[in-house]
Amino acid sequence: MIRYAKPATLDQALTLLGETSWRVLAGSTDFYPAQGNRPIRENILDINGIAALRGVTETDTHWLIGARTTWSDIIQQPLPAAFDALKQAAREVGSPQIQNVATIAGNLCNASPAADGVPALLTLDAEVELRSQASSRHLPLSAFVLGNRRTARKPNELVTAIRVSKASATGTSAFVKLGARRYLVISIAMAAARLIIDDGIVQQAAIAVGACSAVATRLPDLERMLVGRPADRQLADIANIAPMPQLSPIDDVRGSAGYRLEAAHRIVARAIDSAAGLPHQTEVAA
Repeated sequence: MIRYAKPATLDQALTLLGETSWRVLAGSTDFYPAQGNRPIRENILDINGIAALRGVTETDTHWLIGARTTWSDIIQQPLPAAFDALKQAAREVGSPQIQNVATIAGNLCNASPAADGVPALLTLDAEVELRSQASSRHLPLSAFVLGNRRTARKPNELVTAIRVSKASATGTSAFVKLGARRYLVISIAMAAARLIIDDGIVQQAAIAVGACSAVATRLPDLERMLVGRPADRQLADIANIAPMPQLSPIDDVRGSAGYRLEAAHRIVARAIDSAAGLPHQTEVAA
């Protein structure tokens, strides 16, 4: 018999997860479209009743984004400029109606290569908090998303929060997404950039690209090339020619591998320009 449970507390949810296998649902904006007309054959654990899992809180050392926090919550939350890329990504998640219910943890656990939230969170060195009845642990986001639709979450664990160290929540950031149309579209390519600029010189750089590999990824070679450079137009020029060996785009109905790779260079350049406070000059046509 298929079970449905809607616990009111985190402890109740963790107890249930320790008993048997469950499909965890929060916003359900990925689950139901994928399910279609097929009958549900999994036990459903609906965590929408757990108020403690929603919201953004600040501690002495971290920003904590609860697993059930929606994209609309993130858009409306006053956060440092380092989170601007995440807010911009939040505005690209479907429509406002979807943003009102879709959750940040659901976006990560669905583990799509085109998950809009991942590149911005990678530039923030975000960690995923996982809890079970017996223990809790923190994984870098880069170690949590393992591949297309695969994560490091164990069956008895629940993602409870996304953690961003205050040391990483510094600088300015920007997000750029390329799709076949403006709204309600899966990315062809997307990029996030976070820069720390002091006295006109790039002191630190964090650059990530999504939808151009099985898992969204940072670009450490480019990051190193940007550090020590003046925060001017040359940053975008560097991005346009920089090697990006971490990317392995595919051909599909949204674009060819070659187009995606070219687009990645262009949108990275645009994200860097925006993070540096420079007006856009590089355009990409879908």
